[in-house]
Amino acid sequence: MDKNHKNSCIRCTVVSCANHNATEDYCALDSILVGTHESHPSEKECTDCKSFVAQSKCTNC
Repeated sequence: MDKNHKNSCIRCTVVSCANHNATEDYCALDSILVGTHESHPSEKECTDCKSFVAQSKCTNC
């Protein structure tokens, strides 16, 4: 995945995600999947970006 790619339709401030654009607050993916961890979500905190991938902490991989 090209972290320099910027999908201007998907704003994102989660810099700990491996899909975060390298220089701006956008997602580098072409699309994302939004889901929930509750059966009947009623607040935005009940929703999740299912496309989230934690950045690798490996520095010399």
